[in-house]
Amino acid sequence: MTKSDSGKDITLRIAQQPEADELLARSPLAALVGMLLDQQVPMEWAFTGPYTLAERMGSDDLDAAEIAAYDPGAFTALFTTKPALHRYPGSMAQRVQQLCQYLVAEHEGDASAVWGDADTGEELLRRLNELPGFGTQKAQIFLALLGKQFGVRPPGWRTAAGAYGEDGSRRSVADITGPESLVEVRAYKQEAKAAAKAAKATKGTAKTAKSAKGAAKAAKAAKGPSKG
Repeated sequence: MTKSDSGKDITLRIAQQPEADELLARSPLAALVGMLLDQQVPMEWAFTGPYTLAERMGSDDLDAAEIAAYDPGAFTALFTTKPALHRYPGSMAQRVQQLCQYLVAEHEGDASAVWGDADTGEELLRRLNELPGFGTQKAQIFLALLGKQFGVRPPGWRTAAGAYGEDGSRRSVADITGPESLVEVRAYKQEAKAAAKAAKATKGTAKTAKSAKGAAKAAKAAKGPSKG
């Protein structure tokens, strides 16, 4: 994936580490693994993971067949060796291996085959959503990343990516092109998290009030009609 579909060279600044970003730009599997690791850790940490993993495997790239066949315990050790590749290295090692096993079984180990011949954005979203460890949100973010930074743009890709596909947005890793945009995306994520927390708290307060009102009504009913 060194060049986009339009033939232009791809330059990424997601991991904020030149060697790690260079690997992401040329390796479809590294990009997929980085997206898989992008949860509950800083984005730079997640997308540096593929480079660190490749180093620990003694290679300059990741190979789906090699990872799929790796001894599970030994593969987990690659993740848990300090500094760990993730906050939850054991479970993420398992997910990465499951992803690679799926790619071997369904795409002969070629990660780029997931999107290479997708005719529409909707089809590409479906394919991404079928990957182990990829829910709808992660699939939409990666679809947006493919469209915005890798030039993979089947018809309807922005619509399929939802809000993450919007031009000029600062919602996800798909929008990170350097330190400044990283700060903007991180600020958006923090605001969204705070808003979700506030909404949950409001919902909890309303539920508590409703329960209290219901309890009071039940208590009144239990007393029977008042005497005049």
